[in-house]
Amino acid sequence: MLIEADALQHDQAGQVSVFTGNVVITQGTLVLRGQRAELRQDAQGNQSGVLQGAPGQRAFFRQQRPGLNELLEGEALRIEYDAATGNLRLVDQAVLRRLRDGALSDQASGSLIVVNRLTERFTVDGGPAARTPENPAGRVRALITPRPAAAPAAPAAPAAAPLQTSPQLEPRR
Repeated sequence: MLIEADALQHDQAGQVSVFTGNVVITQGTLVLRGQRAELRQDAQGNQSGVLQGAPGQRAFFRQQRPGLNELLEGEALRIEYDAATGNLRLVDQAVLRRLRDGALSDQASGSLIVVNRLTERFTVDGGPAARTPENPAGRVRALITPRPAAAPAAPAAPAAAPLQTSPQLEPRR
């Protein structure tokens, strides 16, 4: 895990680090950005943390999906990460997007979105924290785009004629 920030306060005994100011966390293809991150490590070495955006702004994450040309990205006022469970929780004003080949494919918003990075499943909850002028009831909203049709398979090449033994050998030249 690589962490960049304007400042760091570390408590060795408590295994807690607080990063502030333009925080960027990178772990494999996962990138998290925000204003303040509090990271912990348990006795087994598992890392967990809370990332917050600047006042009035949301924290951000992005991750490449393994083996696909797809990205998952999301924003929320607070992002909670737990490496042991694989859960990434987007809390308050949460938005999750899937981009295929760089274009927006799917999007969901709500008050709480929980993405499990290990199972690649997510849940979205509505509620008061999801209320906006466009969505005064705070209901979950999702835009789901059909997957593009798979390209038709190329026609199979005709089978080559089987090899046969020659009834005669030509003399050497």
